[in-house]
Amino acid sequence: MATITRGPSDDLVERVKRVLEEYEKQHTGANASLYRQNSASIRVRIVDDRFGDWSKGKRHDYAWKFIADRLSEYDAEEISMLLLLASGEPASSFLNSEFDDPVPSNL
Repeated sequence: MATITRGPSDDLVERVKRVLEEYEKQHTGANASLYRQNSASIRVRIVDDRFGDWSKGKRHDYAWKFIADRLSEYDAEEISMLLLLASGEPASSFLNSEFDDPVPSNL
């Protein structure tokens, strides 16, 4: 089940969460999390071992298509970070550190 890791929840956060839960159901072993960074930004992280052999471009094309097929363009525009990692990658990812311990937003 996708996890909201911090920050407030609202209707859009819940819609994105449902899309991520659908991703997890269709991709056994995947783990998704998200949070609202500020009033105009939602951050998403998906850890999925199938990404291990894929380029960053292929990962993003695949995940954005999955999301765009399920959210309106307006809703998807609030996703400002889409972090896509294989299970062995999070510890070495700078963006993963920012996801886990974000710099406070001024918005």
